[in-house]
Amino acid sequence: MDNRAEVREFLTSRRAKITPQQAGLPVVGQRRVPGLRRGEVASLAGVSIEYYAKLERGALGGVSPSVLDALARALQLDDAERAHLFHLAHAADGTSAGMRPRRRPGTQWTPRPALQWVLDGIRPPAIIRNGRMDLLATNHLGRAMHSSLYEREPGKVPNFARYMFFDDDARRFYSDWDTAADTCVAILRTEAGRDPYDKDMHDLVGELSTRSADFRRRWSSHDVRLHGSGVKHFHHTVVGNLELAYEGVEMVADPGLTMTIYTAEPASPTAHALDLLASWASTAITHESTMTL
Repeated sequence: MDNRAEVREFLTSRRAKITPQQAGLPVVGQRRVPGLRRGEVASLAGVSIEYYAKLERGALGGVSPSVLDALARALQLDDAERAHLFHLAHAADGTSAGMRPRRRPGTQWTPRPALQWVLDGIRPPAIIRNGRMDLLATNHLGRAMHSSLYEREPGKVPNFARYMFFDDDARRFYSDWDTAADTCVAILRTEAGRDPYDKDMHDLVGELSTRSADFRRRWSSHDVRLHGSGVKHFHHTVVGNLELAYEGVEMVADPGLTMTIYTAEPASPTAHALDLLASWASTAITHESTMTL
C-alpha cells in the first residue's frame, strides 16, 4: 500500500497548526503560510531540511523510532497523533499488515455468549463497536438508548458514521452535533491509520466522502483522537436530554473492538431519565413478545 499522500497531508496539516511562538522560535520576516516552515521543523527535530522534506513528501518507510519521536516532539503531537504517525510509518514499510489479527472477509462478528452475559450484567447502557463505527452489540439499556439507529436500519448492523452524516435525526439525537461529528471522523481517521488494509473502511470512507460535504471537510483536516473517556449529551425521543459520562475499554480478546459504558451522576435528572428508559424498554419488549404470540 502506498500511503505517501496520507503521510504528506498529515505532516503538513500538523506543521500548519504550530506557530513559531508555540515552538519557541523568533518570528522573522513575513510568513506566507500558516504554522512552521519545513526548515524550522527540521531544526527542531534535529534533522536536515533535505531529509525532512523527503519525509514530508511521504517517504516514511524505514524511518527509525528515534526520528519519529523527534518529529512528534517538534510538531507537538498529542498521544493520538503520535500513535497515528507511527501507524503511518508501519504502513509505509509494510509492517502494519501483520500487526492486527484479520477477520475472514464476509464474516460478521457476533458476541460470544459469555460476552453477551457480561454486557447484560451491566446495569447502565453499554455497547460494543469497531473502529469503523459499526454498532455490533449492546445490553438492554444500550439498545434502548440507541433505538433510533436500529429503527432506521432494521435487520442491518447500525453504523454511527452513516447515521451521523446521512440521517437528519442525528442532529436531534446528538445535542452537540458538531462536536459529535468531529469525534466520529477523528475515530475513523485513527482507525484508518491503524489498519490501512481494511477494505471495508476504504469503502465506508468513499461512501461518506461522496455523499456528505460535512464529512469531506472534516476528513480533510486529518484530525485523530483516542476516545477513552468523557461526557456526551444526547436527546432521546422518549426520555429527553441525557448527560452521560462514558468510559471506553479496548477489548484484548477482540482486537479492534471497544466496549463503551455510559453512566449518569447519581440522583441526577439523567439518572432518573435512565430509570424511565429502562422501564420504557421493558414495556416495549413485553409488547413485542405479546405481538409475536
